[in-house]
Amino acid sequence: MSTPEAEIQNPKRLVVATGNPGKLREMQAYLDDLGWELQLKPPELEIEETGETFTENACLKASAVALATGQWAIADDSGLEVDALDGAPGIYSSRYGKTDTERIERLLGELGNELNREAQFVCVVAIARPDGAIALQAEGICRGEILRAPRGTKGFGYDPIFYVPDQRLTFAEMTPEMKRRYSHRGKAFEALIPQLSQLKGVQSD
Repeated sequence: MSTPEAEIQNPKRLVVATGNPGKLREMQAYLDDLGWELQLKPPELEIEETGETFTENACLKASAVALATGQWAIADDSGLEVDALDGAPGIYSSRYGKTDTERIERLLGELGNELNREAQFVCVVAIARPDGAIALQAEGICRGEILRAPRGTKGFGYDPIFYVPDQRLTFAEMTPEMKRRYSHRGKAFEALIPQLSQLKGVQSD
């Protein structure tokens, strides 16, 4: 039976379904203490997100990368759902404009003077076996409100306009540690990690 020290010295590896080093670092931060090591997917591997839900897209990306590399893979899909916009932009959050500024301006323009500013960030994380079968998945949700103007300089995407009332801060005003704790991605990994620990024996074969 392996010890925690042995597991850290011989990390389990997951290929991340992203070409973004920033996202890899963010995901790695959740898994460092468990002895897991993440690596970026091959740059030539492009995956079209054809799913109709965050879960479908996360599973689709994890399966495609696992099959292409013959290794265990991890993927997440996330986005912002605004109540007054019937859940938009949802799975199209990253495609709502060419830049973060454009996406924020479009969202604020569509909301206009709407009084209901409630919204939620959603993240689904999925892990696939080398044969493409989904082994684990978890969802995290963070409720908040959309501000009328951006606040804060940290983070990315819609972070400057997503306000978390309990913390009285936008995501863009939070430290990285706070965001990891309270964000939708943090909550998804919090749900995933207990399952992931049980997977270690399977992963080592």
